[in-house]
Amino acid sequence: MGNSKSDAEFFQHFGFLIDDLYRCTKDGRCCSVHCMDLPTSKQNDGYIGIKDFSGDIIRAFQSAGWIYHSKVTIWKDPVVSMQRTKALGLLHKQFVKDSCMSRQGIPDYLLTFRKPGENPNPVYGELDHFCGDASQFTHSGRLSIDVWQRYASPIWMDINPGNTLQRVSARDEKDERHIAPLQLDVIERALQMWTNPGDVVLSPFMGIGSEGYVALDLGRKFVGIELKESYFIQACENLKSMVESKEEIMLFDETEV
Repeated sequence: MGNSKSDAEFFQHFGFLIDDLYRCTKDGRCCSVHCMDLPTSKQNDGYIGIKDFSGDIIRAFQSAGWIYHSKVTIWKDPVVSMQRTKALGLLHKQFVKDSCMSRQGIPDYLLTFRKPGENPNPVYGELDHFCGDASQFTHSGRLSIDVWQRYASPIWMDINPGNTLQRVSARDEKDERHIAPLQLDVIERALQMWTNPGDVVLSPFMGIGSEGYVALDLGRKFVGIELKESYFIQACENLKSMVESKEEIMLFDETEV
């Protein structure tokens, strides 16, 4: 969908997906979208600025009947973004030259939408572990409460940016590399909060299988869809490695017993 010729064409295609996500989601359950607002360029847009892409996504989901449930801002290092993108607004030399063209970095967002209706299978139970940068977490002995207070924050500054499936699973230089792998911490928190063990997790843009990798690790089931064949093949390898690791753990546990 990123290859669409215009924003209007993108949201026309995206609208079909939103409708089908609504169709296949249980009442009262959630759908999360990881995104960021998009910088514009003089070449493509005629001006340098930022598009409210996250807001457009929210409005598109709402128009399809979803309830706008929550929005988490995920902190990103502006220095890393500057080094990667060379964005004019993040360059110090631009600040010195004319700071009216300078801006803050663009964070990631986790937008979550809920399908109206009564949830037939409530997601319940206490949180038994913290997912994120452990150096930024301490607890008072009330583990579930302390973890929840961190997760409930509207700004997550304790996501480990290097904890991606590429780092975890890549064992060969020939392995397919995903252009923008999602941090596993973000996926795990969403699954901790909004799914039960045994639930089916759907990812319509599977990539190399990050959502499935975490879902299987947490005892969920997974359905993934991916257009690019090389990503699909790599995702299958990554998911297979997780299944095998879980089987090894179960075998070890049975041997101990």
